[in-house]
Amino acid sequence: MRTKWTDLAMEAGAGPKAETRVLDSGIERTVVAIEDAGTARRLGRPMGCYVTLSCPQLLSIELGMRRALSSELAQALAGMLPEEAKTILVTGLGNRSVTPDALGPRVVERVLVTRHMHGSMAADVEERVSDVCAAAPGVLGVTGIETAEVLRGMVEHVKPDAVIAVDALAARSSQRICSTIQVTDTGITPGSGVGNHRRALTHETLGVPVIAVGVPMVVYAWSIAADALASLGTGEEEERIAACVQRVVSAQLGEMIVTPREVDALVERMAGIVADGINQALHPLLTGREIAQLMAQ
Repeated sequence: MRTKWTDLAMEAGAGPKAETRVLDSGIERTVVAIEDAGTARRLGRPMGCYVTLSCPQLLSIELGMRRALSSELAQALAGMLPEEAKTILVTGLGNRSVTPDALGPRVVERVLVTRHMHGSMAADVEERVSDVCAAAPGVLGVTGIETAEVLRGMVEHVKPDAVIAVDALAARSSQRICSTIQVTDTGITPGSGVGNHRRALTHETLGVPVIAVGVPMVVYAWSIAADALASLGTGEEEERIAACVQRVVSAQLGEMIVTPREVDALVERMAGIVADGINQALHPLLTGREIAQLMAQ
């Protein structure tokens, strides 16, 4: 049933092995493991590990919470990157001209890229940085080229040990918008957040491990209506109400997606948090000040 459709594994329904705990920082950390083909088919997503980090949905998140989110993201990424990985390609998926879809390109702008800097850094700094390159390949409607085709060419030339792909997602609950980060070792399908599925970016298609980082930016209009009306019922009644709302609203509005009016500020905030987490994961021996100084060069 489409009422359960979401990019977040933790919202996908019963079945997968999940573990949730609230950290001292107030962040909720949920790990979902899809370990068998049957569960993967039922939930419509690949086998693998999905780590979800959530905080209260607020327009302004205090600095301590932002730092905690970045730190937890860095730990999740570090646990999924191949051991002894030296060269990493970070790619920002999405259309930078459409704000709810611009997360990936905006993250790439804040990532510390170092592959071109060897020989121009101080020796004590150079030995502590990884080889990082980054690209925002755009979308098929603008470039005429599938994202998977662009990245396959980059991988063949750069030969990275892994790819980190950042993209906007769709959530089942509107409370997840810009308050949740999902990290998974299964790769990603560009455009899935708005139902515009493109060729998947996975280990099988690119030849290297692909770690996906996503933040929900939209929900379907019928999902908001269903949530409001389903609160009037319980159990099976919620399912029936949601299914009815989906049929009625979809018939009137089609596959309309909704995003908050403050989306510009929310995307900027989340882009900074995600980029900080990526920088910490890829350059763990550098301090935050050193990363900022290198970014300014």
